[in-house]
Amino acid sequence: MHIGILSRNSRLYSTRRLIEAAEARGHTARVVDTLRCYMNIASHRPSIHYKGAEIEHFDAVVPRIGASVTFYGCAVLRQFEMMGTYVVNDSVAIARSRDKLRSLQLLSRKGLGLPVTGFAHSPDDIPDLITMVKGAPLVIKLLEGTQGIGVVLAETNQAAESVIQAFMGMKANIMVQEYIKEARGADIRCLVVGDKVVASMKRQAADGEFRSNLHRGGTASEIRITPEERSTAIRAAKAMGLAVAGVDLLRANHGPVIMEVNSSPGLQGIETATGKDIAGMIIDHIAKSAAPAKKIPPKPKG
Repeated sequence: MHIGILSRNSRLYSTRRLIEAAEARGHTARVVDTLRCYMNIASHRPSIHYKGAEIEHFDAVVPRIGASVTFYGCAVLRQFEMMGTYVVNDSVAIARSRDKLRSLQLLSRKGLGLPVTGFAHSPDDIPDLITMVKGAPLVIKLLEGTQGIGVVLAETNQAAESVIQAFMGMKANIMVQEYIKEARGADIRCLVVGDKVVASMKRQAADGEFRSNLHRGGTASEIRITPEERSTAIRAAKAMGLAVAGVDLLRANHGPVIMEVNSSPGLQGIETATGKDIAGMIIDHIAKSAAPAKKIPPKPKG
């Protein structure tokens, strides 16, 4: 197969590993800078051009679209879909998962465990908003934040009011969530490929920090998850429509709660922690899923 990888940087760990895994299995792979793609949106023959020429045919495309280029990246991915190319995660699923509020509403509709979450527009509603999520300590999140940026832990109701007022004054979209104290600064990243959790790791926040993101100094180790956690992760990825997803869970007293579903999960932390060839599992899933579309035999005449 000839596989295209939509990525801004071919030197990133996850991108390199996908190339290595594809080539190790006899496929060819090419990295395509998402923002250098441009499109001819024609009903009779939609096409994508890249650096001055029409792009070659790909049997499958792996989107590694960063949060900052979601809008344009999804437009490029839609164009590949219009051209009949198999995509690992489609544009609708990626856009759905990137909208934190919408994704929580969809997960809630499916009956999946979530932290109590509040969303409001008017500063007049802040006191009731805080009460709604069980009061301080509570977590305030920018809807556009990534990798732990724009996430604040407010220890008191007064501090929470001040932070929420400040964000609202900046016209920033935020949500407020209950703080799961019993998680003790740790979360679980489940890597879902197809309909299986292929790997899971525990991310522990650094001393004095409540955010467990590896970019914030957290540490990672392999962890055995419960059947309920496994089922929750698979159902969350399915609810988003994602074939490959990183599902972040917290262990609450009443069971697992979902923090986020990531459509372009990084591979370095979880491959290092577990020793598993996750890039290879993703490529194997692509070969299995894209091949039937290529190999359907022609119907016999008569």
